[in-house]
Amino acid sequence: MKRAVFMQRAIDLSRERMEAGRGGPFGAVIVKGRKIIAEGSNEVTSSNDPTAHAEISAIRAACAALGKFSLEGCEIYTSCEPCPMCLGAIYWARIARIYYGNTRVDAARIGFDDEFLYSEIMQPPERRKIPMSRMLEAEAREAFDAWERKPDKIRY
Repeated sequence: MKRAVFMQRAIDLSRERMEAGRGGPFGAVIVKGRKIIAEGSNEVTSSNDPTAHAEISAIRAACAALGKFSLEGCEIYTSCEPCPMCLGAIYWARIARIYYGNTRVDAARIGFDDEFLYSEIMQPPERRKIPMSRMLEAEAREAFDAWERKPDKIRY
């Protein structure tokens, strides 16, 4: 299949699911070996889950379909440039390439403005809008120390 077919499916999902009342106008498909292995759409409002973005939904479905947490060798086609949360998830999933339709500027124009999040990420923790306070550092470090010693850990 040609890449345009995969992108068109992501765009179609964005519109179909939005018109069905599932969430915002965002869709994504994950492809491996020129075959769609998973689809996702924005379901934030229908699932009452602020993390239910199209890319996250597609990643979860792809990992379930493949039975593993790494999507190495996969590509994602998404109807819009990924937000910071989704971009982070795409990197954590080790997806090889991102194709997108609308830009984050296009998304901001219709009320989905992520610029605030991009600027927050660049701030030191103590200057972010949501207060952050470090606590129980020694106790938290013990869990990390135990991980370092764990002989059967699965790295990811």
